[in-house]
Amino acid sequence: MTPPVVHSLREQIREHIVEGIVSGRWKPGERIVERRIAVELEVSQTPVREALRELETLRLIESAPNKGVRVRNLTAADLEESYPVRAGLEQIAAELAVERLAADVSVLEPSVAALYAADAAGDSAGQVRHTVAFHRELVRAAGNGVLLHTWESLGIEVFTALSIRWLGTVQKSYAEEHEALVEAFRRRDPEIGALVKLHVLGCAPRA
Repeated sequence: MTPPVVHSLREQIREHIVEGIVSGRWKPGERIVERRIAVELEVSQTPVREALRELETLRLIESAPNKGVRVRNLTAADLEESYPVRAGLEQIAAELAVERLAADVSVLEPSVAALYAADAAGDSAGQVRHTVAFHRELVRAAGNGVLLHTWESLGIEVFTALSIRWLGTVQKSYAEEHEALVEAFRRRDPEIGALVKLHVLGCAPRA
């Protein structure tokens, strides 16, 4: 049995704040008060401050002197700018991972099956979650920690969820495209990097 993942206090606080932003507890432009979160979670302000710093790096919040910390206003441009960067990172990841995934694509297959199930259920949140899980496993298979960290710093899942909530964008699952990528890895397609790049660019949520 796989042991449960144990998250640090800072990570738990960060996820609490992210969930609050995605759920609409904190809206764009609204202030997030460090002290209130510390009292609510019964923790000191230090890990709360550390979590907020990480979220500022992810561009989810912004701070200014004498104004405190506020939820950023996500714009369509924020989303559009992230996709070419993500596509380039995943192209590199695919080229690095092709031999490993050709030998064993089992890390990608559960996400594809889950995407088909989310389609059948009309579960848009599931479509986002399983799409991101597929691409995270693809990047992880490259075996490059710097690449994975850079990819994760884009905050893809959160930004996609927020774009649906705040900007009214539409998320599709593209389950068949993901299945086609699995087959391309299985046959060691020499154009796999370009295929992944085009796929990512085509998956950007549309208004």
